[in-house]
Amino acid sequence: MTAENFFAVVDPTTNDHVALERAITTAKLMDIQPKMCIFVAVDAGNADTSISNTNITRDTSWFEEKIHEPLNKAGLEYQIEISWAEHWEKAVLQSARAFNASRILVPANKPKANRRLYFTEFEWKLLKRAFCPVVLVRADGSRKRRVVLAAVNFQARRPRQKDLNKSILTKGRKLANSYDAHFHVINAYMDSMSYPDRGILARETKLKSSQIHVVQGYTDEAIAKVAQELSADVVVVGTLGQSGQVKNLRGNTVERVISALNVDVVIVNSE
Repeated sequence: MTAENFFAVVDPTTNDHVALERAITTAKLMDIQPKMCIFVAVDAGNADTSISNTNITRDTSWFEEKIHEPLNKAGLEYQIEISWAEHWEKAVLQSARAFNASRILVPANKPKANRRLYFTEFEWKLLKRAFCPVVLVRADGSRKRRVVLAAVNFQARRPRQKDLNKSILTKGRKLANSYDAHFHVINAYMDSMSYPDRGILARETKLKSSQIHVVQGYTDEAIAKVAQELSADVVVVGTLGQSGQVKNLRGNTVERVISALNVDVVIVNSE
């Protein structure tokens, strides 16, 4: 097993840097410690860039306290990049690709009162166009990695969807193995006409029946229910990558799933 490359995104206009903290915590759980790239940049569509924000400027002591100190204390190999690019997600993806990132960690927005998350245009572009898994890190998410839950759709008929299932299983299993965590799979269905073939599920997942959960109901509600029952620390979901206008990227199943969960979510892109 080779070392992974963690790419953690830090917004310098905030005081809490959950993606960096989770990257460090996760690295400590792994047998082979990953290399780190800390990417410091501002998503202008999601940050308070007004002059009244006292965090709009940072000095060398901030870098020392918030970035160098925790990484050095953890004994991790790392590098820092600072970006002021106009298109946040393009800068993230370009630097992450150059770093050969195995996963990108970004902070997730806090849920609104109705449990919906607000994603900026740039955040959605990142999720849809990422070349490696993106970890949405919750401020109140579990620091432990004991249970990994992967959400699949084995009723899928289109080749891209079938390939996405395989990718979710591969990435989810790899994630669980890296933490020595328990791996479970959830497949939601709406009615008897869309009931997934448990034989195919067992064959493709290579898991025991106790690790395969077939649940009736809306996808977001079913996944959230099983995640809570298992006390899952991480949920892996997939999205069919798309290009084109952002308005065509919004309101799909993965957005509802992310919004329904209170744990870290790993997004696996089909493209």
